[in-house]
This record gives sequence, C-alpha cells and structure tokens, in this order.
Amino acid sequence: MNMLNQSSPSEDLKPAPILYLGDTALDSAAGYLAGVMAHCGLAFDYFPSDQSPGPAQVSGERKLLIISDFMARMLNRETQESMLQQVHLGTGLLMIGGWESFCGLGGDWAGTPIASALPVEIAARDDRINYDQVALLAKVTDHPILDNLPWNERPPAIGGFNRFRAKPEGRVLLNVIRHQARHTGQGFEFEAVETDPLLVIGDYGQGRTAALATDLAPHWVGPLVDWGTENRPAPSGSGRVAAQARGADEVETGCFYVQFVYQLLEWTGKLD
Repeated sequence: MNMLNQSSPSEDLKPAPILYLGDTALDSAAGYLAGVMAHCGLAFDYFPSDQSPGPAQVSGERKLLIISDFMARMLNRETQESMLQQVHLGTGLLMIGGWESFCGLGGDWAGTPIASALPVEIAARDDRINYDQVALLAKVTDHPILDNLPWNERPPAIGGFNRFRAKPEGRVLLNVIRHQARHTGQGFEFEAVETDPLLVIGDYGQGRTAALATDLAPHWVGPLVDWGTENRPAPSGSGRVAAQARGADEVETGCFYVQFVYQLLEWTGKLD
C-alpha cells in the first residue's frame, strides 16, 4: 500500500494532520487540492483512488479527513468506523463532489457509516448534474469559510455537482443556481431555473463536517478554479497562484479559489 506523506522528511514516520483520499492520483486531478495544501503549508497523507487504506492507515492524531472522488467500497466498514470514531472525538470530515463522491457513478456512499456523519442526505441513485450553461454560486449566510471573498461582486461558476439535500441539522452556506441563457440579438438574457445546496456544514460529536457538492478539480470545478484577478503580466498578475505538491504536476489557479479552499479546510479541521 503506497501512502504518500507530504510532511517534512523528518516527520515522514508520523501521521500528517490531514488525510486525503481520492481524486485519482497526484499526477492527475488530486494535484489541485494537493497543490493548494502544499502552497498553504498544510501537511497531509495521500491515498490515490485505486488504493484501500485500513484502520491502521487512517488512524493517528488527524485533524481533518478528506474524501473526494473515492468510492465507498474502497473503505471497509471497520475502516469507516475507525474514521467516525476520530470525527466524534474532534477530527473534521469533508466530502468533496465528483463522479465517485456521494452517490455519483459508483461512489455509492448512501447508507454507509461515513454518510451518517455528513450533514447531507445522499441519494441512492445517480446524483450527478452536468450542466452546459451557467451555474453560479450564491452565498446564503455569513461564515468564516466564506469570509473576505467577493461572493456578491464576482460570484464564481462551476461546471457540475452532486445533487443532495441538507439534513435538518445541516447549515447551508452556499447554493448553486442554474441559469438558462438566450441571446436576443442585442445581448444575453439569463433566467434562474433551479437552486440546490452547494456547501453544507454540520457537526458529528465534537468534530466538524462539511459537504461540498462540486469538485475542486476539472472538469466540474469549471471557472471556480480560476476565481481571482485576471491573468496579467507581472507584477499586476498577482491574482494567479502557481502551486505544486511533492509528486504532483504544477497547477495554476486563481487567488480566490485558493483562499476559499484554505478557509474550507481550516474551519472543518480546526487547523491552527
């Protein structure tokens, strides 16, 4: 079993504060979230989507468990129960959207121990929404995850998401509003047609939980990955962030994307 530890070399034998599962591999989609964490100085252990960690691999003094595009069948019940015990004692739990997250196409998390801790109701059948027009994110309420970002002045768009419902005890922070656009000959008209929860938070015991319906990597992340200042020649192009985790390709993203991801991880994992 090949777990990659992204701590400093002197700490390679010590479990990192964050455990990250999924998004194919570091040289693929996982390079985005891994790159942001490396850029922000967050140490993590990583398992690609084709590997199944056991209780020994997920244990340790973790602050945050991240599951993204990782099928439920890759974690047996004993392993999931071990993770839930950690969350109950204060570790954060975050599930990020994708074709193998929530229900997805083979994610199949409904009815699992992990699902019982998440603040959303997961569908028992395909919940993927692949949208070819404009899907904009809308802030519902103030929260530290959303602080100091231009949700009203410059709302970002995404390309797709998993459709779920917030549990009664869940708190919706962001919605995704799908629009239909038509060209009138003089310009475009946009009509809002449907609204779904995009980011829901909650608690499980002493741990914080969060469910983000969209992916943080292409293709579902859409324009969100470039959310920030336009790409301009230096030094005015400071809105772009180049990031790279060990074992991953370099990725380039928008500065607001990085800030949003960091604040999401920071709050959910109670990171220092």
